[in-house]
Amino acid sequence: MGNPTAAMLVIGDEILSGRTRDANMYHLAQELAGLGHDLAEVRIVSDDAPAIIAAVKALSHGFDHVFTSGGIGPTHDDITADCIAAAFGVPIDVRADARALLEVHYARTGSELNKARLRMARIPEGAILIDNPVSIAPGFTLGNVHVMAGVPAVFKTMVASVLATLAGGEPLVSRSLEIHRGEGDIAGPLAALANDFPDLSIGCYPFRKDGIHGANIVVRGHDAVQIDAAMIRLKQEVAV
Repeated sequence: MGNPTAAMLVIGDEILSGRTRDANMYHLAQELAGLGHDLAEVRIVSDDAPAIIAAVKALSHGFDHVFTSGGIGPTHDDITADCIAAAFGVPIDVRADARALLEVHYARTGSELNKARLRMARIPEGAILIDNPVSIAPGFTLGNVHVMAGVPAVFKTMVASVLATLAGGEPLVSRSLEIHRGEGDIAGPLAALANDFPDLSIGCYPFRKDGIHGANIVVRGHDAVQIDAAMIRLKQEVAV
């Protein structure tokens, strides 16, 4: 049986407009690789309810786990929770346990739990809360979809909370080699190497540095023995 599969859904107009650079995908990819989950797809959608609902339905049916980031704050355009509820066909409302977390937090900080902040306690029926030790407002898991904040510091803590509950697979192993030859010179040997090691991912990433053309060859997979063998071939047949 292969590793569990995962997808990520990044939600927010600010990402698509270029106003905000997404750092969460990079973090999630690293964490999933270490756990042995294969991140196979990442989608970015705007703050548009039909688009979010359609993406959630498609990804939740296509992958073992879906991780979302963004759209669970207190403002009018934070519509992710409602969209998740709609995608699963369940009602959503302020939930007592989520509200209690916010009440304690805002009482401690001397702030008012107003109507806007109370939006962060709206949880779809049947969901499990995801702990948020940074800013308290919880994320949640419904089915195989894990719904988390877009703020990187909060996202990281929520990812840690979720991954601690998931069974792992074979961790992804990665090796790289810098070669000072052009892509056209190494394309043939690389194709032969990839053909002989079909269970490995072999990527070629060209660069130009100090007037020298070269490429970083990255070999990834779950079998360290195969990776070591591929790296030996790479040095013998491609790097020369």
